[in-house]
Formats: sequence, structure tokens, C-alpha cells
Amino acid sequence: MAGHECYHCKQWVEAGEAHDCWTTTEAALTADLSEDLKDAWERLRETAADLGDQRIYASHKSIMFSRASCYFFVRPKRKHLEVCIFLGRTLRAPQVKRADKASRSKIFHIVHITHRDEVEAPITDWLREAYEFSAAAAARGAAKRGRSVRSAGAKKTSGAGKTKRKRGSKKARRRPPRS
Repeated sequence: MAGHECYHCKQWVEAGEAHDCWTTTEAALTADLSEDLKDAWERLRETAADLGDQRIYASHKSIMFSRASCYFFVRPKRKHLEVCIFLGRTLRAPQVKRADKASRSKIFHIVHITHRDEVEAPITDWLREAYEFSAAAAARGAAKRGRSVRSAGAKKTSGAGKTKRKRGSKKARRRPPRS
């Protein structure tokens, strides 16, 4: 029989058969977890859902928690839940396995959770802070976009309504073409 193995999920796909391994669910991602990890997942999801209005969805191998943008996600692993929290500051705590810049304003923090009892302060406090930071960052982004739209409309135009654009530095124009 003709077919191929999907390089993402390693499932055998027959020729002509529809296959979409990108569609996944929370249940599928958490099905193989141990009882301790399932309990930890349920408590983590409950805690996050209690924070307020948000979108919770599965994407590839992660479960995302999002307002205007993702403020944290969970990657279920065999021995732990890998939680990635986005904050505006760097955390210094023993629970944080790794922290690095995700963008100019966001820093991601990786935390491993192995038991339900670990889903308490300070982790719940960090989740609340990330939830609030996500809303503040979205508001700042909307304000910036609003200003840039107004300033773009205020630019002087010449000719048939075309906006003047800067052509580049004199130094760049003087360079001979590469051959």
C-alpha cells in the first residue's frame, strides 16, 4: 500500500487519506499523564480560568492561555508539566528553571510542576501578574498603533496624494553596486 509516515506525529497515513496532526485537544495532550500530573494540570487550569476572561486552547504540543496575546502556556511532558510564563520582569526564584527575553517587553520563565501542591504561591501570583501584564501590554500596543495611525495621516503629501518617503542615507546611495 502506498502512503507515508507523518514527520510530526509519526502516524502512518495511507495515500489519499486526509491527515491533520496539527489539530489537537487538551484531552489528547493530557491523556497520557500520570495521576499526580493530571491533578496538577487540573489545578493549574482551574487557577488560570479563575483569573478572568481568556481563551484556552491546544496548539501542537502546548495548551495556551491567552487574552490579547498568550500570557502563559503548558507543555505536558512525561515527568512534569513545563509551564512558560510571560512577564515584564525577570524572576529570581528556585522554581524558575530558565528565563530569557521573548521580545523587547516580555521575558519568558520556564517552571516545572510535578505535583498538585506546587500550584500555589508564588506560581499562582506569577500567573496573575502575567494575566494583568498581558492586558497592560495589549493596551500599550493599541495606544501605540493609534498614535502611529494618526501621525501617518498627518504627514505632508505631494503630487497626487502620495506620501513622501525617506530614500535612505547618502552613504548608502554613494556605494558602488556589487558585482
